[in-house]
Amino acid sequence: MFGRIGESAKQAGFYPCVLRRIGSFLSNAAAIAAIALTIIYLPRLFPKEPLREGLLFSAAYFDSEGALMRLILAKDDRHRLWTPLSKTPRMLIDATLLREDRYFYYHPGFNPFSLIRGAWVTYVKGGSRQGGSTLTMQLARMRYGLNTKTIGGKLEQIARSIWLEMRYSKDEILEAYLNYAPYGRNIEGIGAASLIYFDKPPGELALTEALTLSVIPQSPTIRVDKNTSYADGRLLEARNELFKAYRERFKTDDDEAALFTLPIKLRRIEELPFRAPHFVEALAREDYMAGRSPQVIQTTIEPDLQTLLETHIKNYAQRNASIGVNNAAAVLVDTRNMRIIAAVGSANYFDDAISGRINGLSIKRSPGSALKPFIYALAIDQGIIHPQTVLKDVPSAFGTYEPENFDGGFMGPLSARQALIKSRNIPAVYLTNKLNNPDFYDFLKRAKISKMASREHYGLALALGGGEVTPLETVKLYALLANGGILKELVKRTDEKAENGERLLSREASFIALDMLSSAPRVDAITAETDALPIYWKTGTSWGFRDAWCAGAVGQYALVVWLGNFDNGSNPALVGGERAAPLFFTIARALRATRKLVDLNRAVPPTIKKVDVCLSSGDLATAWCKRRAKTWFIPGVSPIKVDTVYRPVWIDKTAQKPLCSLNDLSNARLEVFEFYTSDILALFRRAGLPKREPPDMSACGDQPIAGTPPSISSPLKNATYAIRLSKPNERRVIFSAASDADAQTLYWFAGDEFIGSAKRGELLSWEPTKSGRFTIRVIDDRGRSDTREMKVEIVG
Repeated sequence: MFGRIGESAKQAGFYPCVLRRIGSFLSNAAAIAAIALTIIYLPRLFPKEPLREGLLFSAAYFDSEGALMRLILAKDDRHRLWTPLSKTPRMLIDATLLREDRYFYYHPGFNPFSLIRGAWVTYVKGGSRQGGSTLTMQLARMRYGLNTKTIGGKLEQIARSIWLEMRYSKDEILEAYLNYAPYGRNIEGIGAASLIYFDKPPGELALTEALTLSVIPQSPTIRVDKNTSYADGRLLEARNELFKAYRERFKTDDDEAALFTLPIKLRRIEELPFRAPHFVEALAREDYMAGRSPQVIQTTIEPDLQTLLETHIKNYAQRNASIGVNNAAAVLVDTRNMRIIAAVGSANYFDDAISGRINGLSIKRSPGSALKPFIYALAIDQGIIHPQTVLKDVPSAFGTYEPENFDGGFMGPLSARQALIKSRNIPAVYLTNKLNNPDFYDFLKRAKISKMASREHYGLALALGGGEVTPLETVKLYALLANGGILKELVKRTDEKAENGERLLSREASFIALDMLSSAPRVDAITAETDALPIYWKTGTSWGFRDAWCAGAVGQYALVVWLGNFDNGSNPALVGGERAAPLFFTIARALRATRKLVDLNRAVPPTIKKVDVCLSSGDLATAWCKRRAKTWFIPGVSPIKVDTVYRPVWIDKTAQKPLCSLNDLSNARLEVFEFYTSDILALFRRAGLPKREPPDMSACGDQPIAGTPPSISSPLKNATYAIRLSKPNERRVIFSAASDADAQTLYWFAGDEFIGSAKRGELLSWEPTKSGRFTIRVIDDRGRSDTREMKVEIVG
């Protein structure tokens, strides 16, 4: 019978009809599904603001080793750091979902069963208030500031959670929730909570710590006690209850379970570190002015050296408070990478009596003599001096400007080296007046000293501290010397690198200037006797005793120390050599004990040489010179000539007058006199050191020097020498000269360039660097000379 019915249905076209209806149903269902999916996911295709938009964030500053130095509040007084979901540990995500929203990945933004259950328990059974909010609903409440205690507010929360699900992926919503969630007091987001409570980023949390944080958002005001550093019983009870559920779902071992029986410590906000406050605030100000809002900043501060600097400055200020020296600032820079590795802006940040919150490292102050080394370095570069050039420390007027020395006295003739390390003002002003292209003002402008007035405003007083610099600008200048004359910007963040910089001084001048500074007698004389490492340093005292400085280089570090008062008050105790230098050397000794110091100025530039000079003039020593020394000089740059202070004079034994003719020397004796200028002789007399007056030579004119002058035999007169660069043995010109038997040394010059010296009878080779005509001059150590013209042509 059924067969006949089936056959009848087939004949009536029943099956095709059913199949058509099923196909139509499936087609409509697919269309409906497509429309539904389009409605759900189409909003995601349109531009949307990130869920973090509108949030304000804290700034966490770390030292070079990754330890937190300071966490600065966001502008809305919240501790908040955004943490990407990819940097959030899986166990914390799992624990949070297990606690807050087990069906997060399955619901459309709200869970009707949870809402019904929460309403039943709260309103029907009269139990404790229970919410049925999903993570998405909680995010909607926090992001849009909804009042969900009313029915209208709850409905809006549901609507906004659906909209969030339509616009954002589940991972985006979960990430946002973990960064919006409250974690007690004014802490929001897993990043800030992990850092504050456990001093680590979320990715480094242990399971006990992750689960502890996971239960806080449900009752943040109850479970975090600001009066204790340990989690209270309610927090531990909630965490352990979550751990039971976690163990049922996820694999854990017995060792981890044992940890849940131990107390857990939560760092309080009041216990957050507050390191290098001036440095951190300066960085924050830089970011603000540049329109940047970084959340995590790893600085270049090395924590042990920061502690070292803070401790020594605080102790030094306490020891000297009785004489009114109660404030100081210091900065330490690694000159190899220009990183600021320690910075202290005042002796005590929290001491309002000294205006401790002011950052002394960025305050403009008069440097006194602290910048004199750069005047001398410029003078060396411009061929005005070498270290033994004799300068006059005598009463001098430069137009209407008549500078004085700090001690009110004058020292007469002294070498450039001594003038620098004794910080004599007259020689410094003299050299400043001689500088040109650049002069000292231009040099400071190129060194990016900020807020400088016009050149006319300072005049020559700029050499003596007439301008103002900050300790940060000063340490950058001393780092320039350590870096061979190249100015580089300071580095404050580990993700920055020092730029190639700009050359402001030659490598040779920088080396020589540091070498001169190393000659200064150290205030730690006991240490200096056994310490082979030189310290390059210079002090400064501002006019009116308002600032005391000591700046220099210690191994690979540049160090600047400043003492003074932020109210610009005067104090006679503020003398650089007496107050700042002892603190400088105390820090230097501590550096030597904690770091392996390397003298970066040990390598002598191959382009500089040493020559013997006469100390009385700084010029090449003759046979008559009584005091000699070696000095650095830069061939072709440094001023070199033969000494004329010591001069031989033939005296008639009977008349006791100089002989004007050397034809008959049978009744004559040879005496050597010192010929100084009248102002120097006057100083010697005032100092109680009168010099023997040389005889009156006016009747004789220039007295000839006995003996035969040198005679140049090579190069040939008016000859042309072809220098072939491709052939090493044809690159040099050989110099030779016949000389008198009483001559020991011959000095050779090509124009004004000093080529070198040779012993009597020895040859000297010269390798020209350019083509042209040259006047070759040879002078023996008796002052006799010969000249010859020659031409050089450099070919390939």
